[in-house]
Amino acid sequence: MTDETALARDIDRAGHAGRLVGDALLNESFDALEADYVAAWRATAVRDTDARERLWQAVQIVGLVKAHLTAIVSDGRLAQHELDEIARLGGRSTSNAHHGRL
Repeated sequence: MTDETALARDIDRAGHAGRLVGDALLNESFDALEADYVAAWRATAVRDTDARERLWQAVQIVGLVKAHLTAIVSDGRLAQHELDEIARLGGRSTSNAHHGRL
């Protein structure tokens, strides 16, 4: 895979991730999961450390998924910048299919 092909792939992935990050239903789902996990954590018995640990991990995973999607968007912005720079240095224009999508 060429550098430009990899960059174009990253830009496409960023567009998809950006739509997910901005999706109200997905964000509502993440928020509901996190709230449910925290409520369940608060309701655990004092001695139920295993359950609290699992619930804490679940809350962390929700955050990691959000962070992963945000990182993909950021990587796509960097890829677009690189592709623009390659085009500028190479004296050719970038593909309109990807330019300005992010």
